[in-house]
Amino acid sequence: MRSPSTSTVEDFSSALFPAGDQFASLVEGLRMVQDFGHRPVMVEEVVDLFSTVPAGVVVDATAGGGGHAAALLDAYPHLGILGLDRDPAALEAAGRRLAPFGRRAVLRHARFADLGDEVETARHDVGDGWPAAPDVVSGVLMDLGVSSPQLDRADRGFSYRNAGPLDMRMDPTGGPTAGELVNEADVAELAALFAANGEGRLAGRIARAVVAARPLSTTTELADVVAAAVPAAARRRGHPARRVFQALRIAVNDELDELASALPAALTLLAPGGRLVVIAYHSGEDRLVKSAMAEAATGGCVCPPGLPCVCGAVPEHRLVFRGSKKPSAAEVAANHRAESARLRVVERLP
Repeated sequence: MRSPSTSTVEDFSSALFPAGDQFASLVEGLRMVQDFGHRPVMVEEVVDLFSTVPAGVVVDATAGGGGHAAALLDAYPHLGILGLDRDPAALEAAGRRLAPFGRRAVLRHARFADLGDEVETARHDVGDGWPAAPDVVSGVLMDLGVSSPQLDRADRGFSYRNAGPLDMRMDPTGGPTAGELVNEADVAELAALFAANGEGRLAGRIARAVVAARPLSTTTELADVVAAAVPAAARRRGHPARRVFQALRIAVNDELDELASALPAALTLLAPGGRLVVIAYHSGEDRLVKSAMAEAATGGCVCPPGLPCVCGAVPEHRLVFRGSKKPSAAEVAANHRAESARLRVVERLP
């Protein structure tokens, strides 16, 4: 668990810094009493997918605890990492994990929708220590969604299973909380939000129950309200608050709009032979990824499928494989939170 900061956390985006002791100095007062022990998903598959990329820098747009980044740096001496994350606790953990790689790993406190700006800043500020081709973006990795440490820490408010404040912010240093959304949005807004995340015909019923029970201040209060609003038959399909909490988390962190901005930026940044690898856990995320990669692989062609292209579209990317890959049965058995993961990848053409 992380205790509250005893001083204001510095704006990490004001400086590019190497992993290690310089990063620790930026979060003075942010005390960790439990390691950010996130188990990265599909690590072997991710490492294998970057085996052919040119020498340069991989942007780990959702660095988390640094698991994927450490595996890539260990496997490929010709690569460096620019790691981005909105969560200061995750960045502190990544800094510790990546410290042995020195300046091959650079971390920034940033939203992944800003990856284009962060890469441009890095090109000017990073100095010596990155690979021989620091101007080459060899790849972009996005491991979307919420991490296990965020779910397991009650003070973050992500889980309906643990009593805590209704927070759900990836970056707890600023921005509106889930509590503000729950207590200020009207019935129609909440119903639309819940419906978009799979609640269907129960969305309005749940929204009315939430509004009637306000003010709500804790995760367990909200979970109990949702459970009471859902028929017994629906409760047998799993905890009824799961999709409601997911909907609130996505809204609080503006996750779908962030992703919609980040995908085209990532595709543009890639050097020839570079790859964009995305792991999604939510159907809405996966649809965005699938659509962006399909458009990149066709150049935006609007001609009927199966007929020659006459619209003048010029593809700049190719799908490395069609569809998505899922974690192995062994990985799911060892880490049940990996079960919903879907991996897709596209490569920039020469």
